[in-house]
Amino acid sequence: MKNIQSYKDKQVLVLGLAKSGYAAAKLLQQLGANVVVNDIKPLEENESAQSLQSIGIRVICGEHPPELVHSSLAAIIKNPGIPYSNPLIQKAVELNIPVLTEIELAYQISEAPFIGITGSNGKTTTTTLIYEMLLTGRKNPIIAGNIGTVACEVVQTASPSDYVVTELSSFQLLGVQTFRPKISVFLNLFEAHLDYHGTKKEYGKAKSNIFMNQTEDDYLVLNADDLEVQTLATTCKARKILFSSKQAIPSGASVIDGFISYCEEKVMKVEEIALPGQHNLENILAAVSVAKLIGIENDAISHVLKTFTGVKHRLQFVTSIQDRLFYNDSKATNILATSKALSSFTQPTILLAGGLDRGNEFDDLKPYLKHVKALVTFGETAEKLIRIAKEVGIKSIEHVDNVEHAVPVAYKLSQPNDVVLLSPACASWDQYKTFEVRGDIFVEAVHRLK
Repeated sequence: MKNIQSYKDKQVLVLGLAKSGYAAAKLLQQLGANVVVNDIKPLEENESAQSLQSIGIRVICGEHPPELVHSSLAAIIKNPGIPYSNPLIQKAVELNIPVLTEIELAYQISEAPFIGITGSNGKTTTTTLIYEMLLTGRKNPIIAGNIGTVACEVVQTASPSDYVVTELSSFQLLGVQTFRPKISVFLNLFEAHLDYHGTKKEYGKAKSNIFMNQTEDDYLVLNADDLEVQTLATTCKARKILFSSKQAIPSGASVIDGFISYCEEKVMKVEEIALPGQHNLENILAAVSVAKLIGIENDAISHVLKTFTGVKHRLQFVTSIQDRLFYNDSKATNILATSKALSSFTQPTILLAGGLDRGNEFDDLKPYLKHVKALVTFGETAEKLIRIAKEVGIKSIEHVDNVEHAVPVAYKLSQPNDVVLLSPACASWDQYKTFEVRGDIFVEAVHRLK
């Protein structure tokens, strides 16, 4: 860990706890900062705040007093989920106080280089693939960020020979200042999180922060088939490595003559890949690009791709019951993710979908519903999804209270060789704390059918 002096004797506010805020507060104290932690959860119910208080950190819980933000603050470390419309953040911006996220703090102290992965979809799968390829190739990867351990915890013991592999959201990337990954990956961009960013332009701008500090000594792996990503990357100084699942890329990663190829070198046959779905081919090509840049041998790459079947909650195969195949894609929190999941199958499908209403309609889902024989819907968006299902001629439509109730209903509507797919196309927050909770409930309900 770098012994930085940037925060020594400086006043720093940590706004919002959870795992990242808790880790950031402890690290800042270690770096000599005068730390104040503010969290909306009352102290008597807040174990993390109590723990920080016990080691001498000042905590203020249950409210957000405006006087916490003042001109003497050196920085605010903000929980990524807290919007910039928050009055304390607005006041900080007016006072020109840096508003950072934990990933920036982690980068500042890390001796290990970062590999950062962002995009609207596929981040978790690509991050996990890169980690597994580096692990198999004995390159000392550490997985951190949205998956794995909090980054500013793991980097404290990371060495220059390690690689910190991080999945990065637009929320995290809005709060970076000096963050500069050795390799950045920009998978795709489509309309998402507009309730947070306001416009797609601002959302894309936040995503592009992943490469804003990169130089000619760094690499940017990006999607040759996404014109908006290409446009955003025109300002990037890093060396660009393109990948494409639709066209041959002689100087990048693509499919040539049925082989995953990198710079025209055949890595392995596409037919040998264990992970289903055309969209996953994009994730694979991005991961292969990173692995080859780091010097991973083809044998290690192909071993991972022959054995890796997916991450939990992302098109995760659950089980087969009476020849029905059950898949958990709870991480599909938007239309694009669900459309890609549906495109992964050709057999008749019972779709379980619904959740938080962010104001959008679901017409873009229509082309992908051709083999959906039944819809079981729940949550705030149920009526919108029912309208779409009727318009495309789906005969069996059921409205249920929640995911748990959806599973037995879907089973009754299914026949042998059908797919039962949870792919909500919506965030979970109307009924469940996280998409992981939603997915776990689905998996438990499926196993109860046995």
